[in-house]
Amino acid sequence: MQIRFSERAKCFRPSEIRNKLFDDPEIITFAAGKPEETLFPVKDVMEAAKHVLKLEGEKALQYSDTQGLREIRQMIASQRMKQAGVNVTEDDITLTSGSQQGIEFSAKIFVNEGDAIICENPSYVGAINAFKTYRPKYIGIPMDEDGMIMEELEKALIANPNARMIYTIPDFQNPTGRTMSIDRRKKLAEIGSKYQIPVIEDSPYAELIYEGVRAPAVKSFDKDGWVVMLGTFSKIFCPGLRVGWVCASEEMLQKYILAKQSSDLQCGSLDEKIIIAYMQKYNLNEHVEEIRKVYRERRDLMLECIRTYFPKEIKYTIPSGGFFIWLELKKEINAKELLLEAVKNAKVAFVPGGAFFTDSGHSNYIRLSFSFVDKEKIEMGMKRLGSLLYSHY
Repeated sequence: MQIRFSERAKCFRPSEIRNKLFDDPEIITFAAGKPEETLFPVKDVMEAAKHVLKLEGEKALQYSDTQGLREIRQMIASQRMKQAGVNVTEDDITLTSGSQQGIEFSAKIFVNEGDAIICENPSYVGAINAFKTYRPKYIGIPMDEDGMIMEELEKALIANPNARMIYTIPDFQNPTGRTMSIDRRKKLAEIGSKYQIPVIEDSPYAELIYEGVRAPAVKSFDKDGWVVMLGTFSKIFCPGLRVGWVCASEEMLQKYILAKQSSDLQCGSLDEKIIIAYMQKYNLNEHVEEIRKVYRERRDLMLECIRTYFPKEIKYTIPSGGFFIWLELKKEINAKELLLEAVKNAKVAFVPGGAFFTDSGHSNYIRLSFSFVDKEKIEMGMKRLGSLLYSHY
């Protein structure tokens, strides 16, 4: 067949985090950056769904507003956003199909072909792939333990006046697990206003904090409306419901609403009503606290396994929340080749780190996720991976 695909379709690439190798049930995989499904409140969600269908089944199965039902937006504003230090109303929020849709909409709304997108280097590969179809230029900003380095960001903005958007994951960043300091959050909001450039704050992990207190969102320091905050129920509740949100100033928010309208009309009415019913009857904060305990234990075990089973020369991050630990191996190691060896010989998998960078190279990094692996398998898999790594040191 000689199918004439669009130029945009040529930009589609399979994601490094959805490799078919990870689907083998015999393999212990540290690749999946997804919640532990045994922690989903299935019985409570079932009761919420029954309640919705019994009392308002017809409305729950009908089309509804593109922006999302007012009641769920009120809950997001008064609960999820307030915890982030952001004081807004339901009118400042529109729903999306997970925060991933908000990521893709951001490029659609702000970026023309050839424009520059600025992001942390490394950054979330799902965002990099979503942006690709708009044919941007990527500018990666180096990070340290306090997140994106603001001095380097300003240099990039001065050198690239065609930059149209800054994308950041300030909390327990994917893939590094690093968290942006409060001073840098303030500075980033100031930079957005100074250069009049949208700052897209992607915040799927912020509530999954294991030490200390949650840092206020970058959006909380936004005085002039240049910060767009993306949130989601996926990591703290149930990703299968596909409900996320955008919080933005009025002019920007209207563009997101129109993008949603032209894309898929709305999020699922039933999904929205199930979340509403659940949050009316149950305490989502208590559920979040319960899942934090499980993830904290898994993180602690994985870090202990790194210290016990891995070569001492390996550098790694110590995340205070989220799902990920980021490893830097010696430069001679190619993580893609190591993955094939790990799957074949050790029956263990991870995500090679090169795809998370905006530039080439960086083949000696790997991302490990502890969220979707029970403690017994973490111990077993990390011991296998450590043995493999020792054979290369």
